Amino acid sequence: MECIIFMGIQATGKSTFYKERYVDTHLRLNMDMLKTRYREKLLLQALLESKQPFVVDNTNPLPEDRFTYIEEAKKHRFSVVGFYFEPDYAESIRRNAQRSGKSVVREIGIQSVMKKLTVPSFAEGFDELYRVRSTNGTFTVEEITNEGS
Repeated sequence: MECIIFMGIQATGKSTFYKERYVDTHLRLNMDMLKTRYREKLLLQALLESKQPFVVDNTNPLPEDRFTYIEEAKKHRFSVVGFYFEPDYAESIRRNAQRSGKSVVREIGIQSVMKKLTVPSFAEGFDELYRVRSTNGTFTVEEITNEGS
């Protein structure tokens, strides 16, 4: 049982990464689709109680944004894996410009998340952490080692 938490500014490729690596094995918890925290909470509880692996595909810039997912996952004996999408502001702006309709994020929104984005740590409760970089549509993943090891 695995809870994966994505962290990063908008338009860094988080949803694409999910589709490439986890669409067949993990359900996706995403505020863009669910629209309200109430719906998100209901789905999160259903995923935890049914022991269904899932990915939290939101920006999750601050430790307090990640806390509830980690706490609930641990209570239900899930391992918690974090993927930190290293920000490339210029590339995110470029990618966002290629979007259309409601998927376009206002630049001020990207700037706001960029200012808050905090690199995750094992002290938050992660069992594994990875840094993701996207270059020319290719993802590079490197493990972040525990500070204490």
